[in-house]
This record gives sequence, structure tokens and C-alpha cells, in this order.
Amino acid sequence: MAERTPPISVDELRVLVEREEIDTVALAFTDMQGRLQGKRFAARHFLDEVMEHGTEGCNYLLAVDVDLNTVDGYAMSSWERGYGDFAMHADLSTLRLVPWNPGTAMVTADLAWHDGSPVVASPRQILRRQLDRLAERGWSAYIGTELEFMVFQDSFEQAWDSAYRGLTPANQYNVDYSILGTARVEPLLRRIRNEMGAAGMRVESAKGECNLGQHEIAFRYDEALTTCDQHVVYKTGAKEIAAQAGQALTFMAKFDEREGNSCHIHLSLRDEDNSPVFADEAGEYGMSATMRHFLAGQLAALREFTLLYAPNINSYKRFQPGSFAPTAVAWGPDNRTCALRIVGHGHGHRLENRVPGGDVNPYLAVAGMIAAGLHGVDKKLELQEACTGNAYTGDAEHVPSTLREASQLWEESTVAREAFGPEVVAHYLNMAHVEQQAYDTAVTDWERFRSFERM
Repeated sequence: MAERTPPISVDELRVLVEREEIDTVALAFTDMQGRLQGKRFAARHFLDEVMEHGTEGCNYLLAVDVDLNTVDGYAMSSWERGYGDFAMHADLSTLRLVPWNPGTAMVTADLAWHDGSPVVASPRQILRRQLDRLAERGWSAYIGTELEFMVFQDSFEQAWDSAYRGLTPANQYNVDYSILGTARVEPLLRRIRNEMGAAGMRVESAKGECNLGQHEIAFRYDEALTTCDQHVVYKTGAKEIAAQAGQALTFMAKFDEREGNSCHIHLSLRDEDNSPVFADEAGEYGMSATMRHFLAGQLAALREFTLLYAPNINSYKRFQPGSFAPTAVAWGPDNRTCALRIVGHGHGHRLENRVPGGDVNPYLAVAGMIAAGLHGVDKKLELQEACTGNAYTGDAEHVPSTLREASQLWEESTVAREAFGPEVVAHYLNMAHVEQQAYDTAVTDWERFRSFERM
């Protein structure tokens, strides 16, 4: 894997601290839900102590629900085990400025136990393991993620206080590709774009989407770990910038009955000579034999790995016919009705996974795509015929329609156990069970409206 260039170096950070331009360093890791968790340090203390020795965090952070409630069922962390600490070590190749928080820098952490062994259920470690499997073959994965979000004129606090009812979207009609419509939100989008660029990310573009107030900011692809690190920083930063502007935005997969927020993930491979692994001009649709096997692996494992692509109850509300969210386990060349779409040429010849929504944990999803692809390559799976028509009306297998179905497929998956190990499979199965149980015991507004008077 090529050496990664950090947005800033440690020497540059020292200079900025001496000039008193930086006074805070945030050290953060990504939790199961794809959120940044960690600590903010006085910059001098970070340089003197934390940078070399790391810090500690309660290991319950990888064993809680969305509300940070402790829950049963996790082997690595529990009341019986005392809820001890794990270590957080800075990956200094990720050191970056945080322009939307004055005087602040940020660095991504890897998690380890006190004996130095990695916390195998941490999302970043799960991806690292799959990248190591690629590296054994001399391959590197390049990833682009396309996150959609919806912007509201209300603040996050106002949205909470109103129980998320009656919010005012930043656009009141479909602004897909509209220059006029996106200009209404350009002050916010411009600030996000520019400040993400100043944080070391390469911004490409912004465009409107179909739902009311829905937009997408696209970033240039990069090596897999870099893209996932940037994805979670961007997601957190966009929310923080919106909050500073008195607005709110959401990446939830399905906010209402209109189009949901997707996170299409693009993947290509390169070998040690930086040559494209997927491209072969003589192959059907320009695909090499390796790409055909890799793509066949995606299809073979897609239903079993959907839990990695759609981790929440709400995730499955996206999968509706004619919604540009897939329902069929099918692939096609430049076909947006399929779960997997093939696009590009040369180094850019790639597959696009259209299953994930805006709520996805990128480390887990990319790890799943790599593991599925290697399954196809190792088993030399044959690729089924392409879908060149409407996959919504075809006879292909369906993407799981509920979290309950997806978690059962994950639990029974031999491919998952071979690729990730039993500890990881059990950990994320328990996460799904916790989410499902919370939903099953909740009484919703929908039920009250239907039943309060009329039943």
C-alpha cells in the first residue's frame, strides 16, 4: 500500500502550537454506529504525552446502543467484566486541521487492548484486516463514497423539541441538478466544501438531489482507509457547521416517504505497479477475469452482508421499487436499478454498491465489499448475466427488506465467519438484536394515529 501523505505533519502541528494558532487536539475513533468518539486535549499535552503514549477510553463505547445505554450480549465489555478501558493510539498519518472549530486539530485513533493486541471488533480494525488480505495479493483498494443529506432551516435543538415534525426543508421542491435551487443553500454548502478542503480533503462538487432540501457533496476517491477516515470526519463536520449556521442536516437513510439518503460506494483495485486490476479492454464490458470473479462474490454475499451496508431499522425503508434504491441482487453496466452498477474505464473501472444509505458505517461496508470480492476471487465464482433492463421488475433475489431478515442471514453466513471471524460476527449480530428489540418495544406515532380513536 502506498505511503499516505497527512493533511499536516507533526512538525507543522508543533509550529502551529508554538504560534498559539492551535490550542486543542481532538483524538477520535469511529464507533459501531459510525460516529466519532474520543477526547479533546490541550495541544501541548497531546504533543508531550498523548502522541507517544496514547490515552484510554471506556470499552463500553463499542458495546452500547445509539443512546449510549449499556446493553447485554457483548463479550468484550459488560458489567461482569467491569467496563474497563481500551487504549486509543493516534494514527499520525491522519492529523488534520479542523477549520470549523477554531484553534483545533484532529487525529484518528486505532484501538488496542493494554497488551497491545488490536480490538478486533472496532470498525477501523475490521477494515484493516480486509486490506491486509488484499495486500497479500499485491492489491490496494480505492474507494469513493457519495453521501446524501437533507438540510432544514430549523436548528438541531428546534428539530428535537418538535419531535422532528413540521420541519422546514431548505428547498421546497425537487432541486436535482438545479443551479437555481442549490443557490438557496449555497452559503452552507460552500462553507462545508471549503472547510473540508482546508481539513485536507479533496472536494469535487456539490449538487441538488430529489427530496426536499436534499444535497450531495462529492469528494475525490482515495485509498480505502483514507476515504473512510475522511468520510466520518466530513459527516461530523457537516453537522457541526450546519449547527453553527442555525440549521440542521440529517444523513438518516429514510427521513420521510420520499427519496432516502443514499451512500453509494465505488471500489476499484490496483496492483503493486499501480495498474488497474479490474480493467481489460478485451473483456465483456471492459472487465478483467478478476473483476468478474470479484463482482460475482459481491452478488453471492450481498444478502448475507447487507447488515454491514444497512445497519439500522430505518435503513430498510429505502429499499422501495422505483426509488433509485435497489431491491434486486443484480448487476448491470451503468444501470441504476441494480444493487451493483459497473462504470468507468482504465484506472477508474469500478463497481458501485448502491445498497448503503447515509447511515452506513463506511469501514464496515468497505470491509464487507472487499471480503465478498475476495470470496468470489478465491472460489473463482462465475458471474451471472448482466441486467440491462429494469431490475425492479426482474426475477433476481431481493435485498433483505428488514433488519431482522438481514441479521439472520449474517448469523448463518459461513462467508462472514471465514472473512471476519466469530468474534466480529457475534459482536455485530448483537448490535442488530439490540436495535431490533428497541424497535419492537417502541410505540410509534403511526400506531397512535391509527389506533387512539378508531380502534
